[in-house]
Formats: sequence, structure tokens, C-alpha cells
Amino acid sequence: MDVFSALADPVRRSILETLNAKPLTAGELADHFPISRPAVSRHLKLLRQAGLVSVVASGRTRVYRVEPAPIAEVKHWLAQYRDTWSSRFDALETEVFRTRRERERERERNDQARADRDVASGKSIDARRTHFQEEDSA
Repeated sequence: MDVFSALADPVRRSILETLNAKPLTAGELADHFPISRPAVSRHLKLLRQAGLVSVVASGRTRVYRVEPAPIAEVKHWLAQYRDTWSSRFDALETEVFRTRRERERERERNDQARADRDVASGKSIDARRTHFQEEDSA
């Protein structure tokens, strides 16, 4: 199995994250997940085949640890896309801010138009207050 296929599975990524904190046996690792021990063992086997995990036998136990080299390869592969993604995300951010600004301005124009209509039709509080003041003085 290649590295990208191994990393495609969320359980295997979680296993790598757990092992990155400290090396563990398969049993210790299985205690961290809501899946069976045989399922964890199958995931470990695929991670070993991809070179992402190594195992060291220590007496009757086998301790699994993360191998950084394949992760570095993935990082290197992703780096070629970082500049492209960065410029596209910058453009997206600019567009999001522009759209927000336009919506806020439109909302302000609508609020002002509504307030103007309310005043003209006598619906606003200020218009009513003025109306009542005129009645009181008459």
C-alpha cells in the first residue's frame, strides 16, 4: 500500500496521531479506539506496509512507532501546491470580504429606505411622537 492510500483512511490517520505522541503496543493502541483489536491490527499492518509505522519486538510485546521519512515525502509533495493554494485562498478571502462589504452596504441602504418609508407613512416612533406633540399643543 502506498503512503497516500494509507493516509486516506481517518482511522489510520488517528492511529498515526496517537503513535506520534508515544510508541505503543497494539493492545494499548486499541484501547484508544472504538474498534476491535483485530481491526486495529489490520490498520497497523497497512501502515507498516506503507512504511509509516515500524514495529520493534521486545520480549513478547511488539511496540509500534511512527516512521517520519514517509511523512516528510508527503510534506515535500504537498509543498509544490502550497503557493498555488495560498494565492487562491488569498483571492477567496478578498472576495469574501468584498461580498460582505457589499451586503452590509446593501443592508444599510435597505434599512435607510425602510426608515424613510416609515417616516413618510407615519409609522416611525419619531413621527408618532411628533404627531402626539402636535395634538397636545392644539
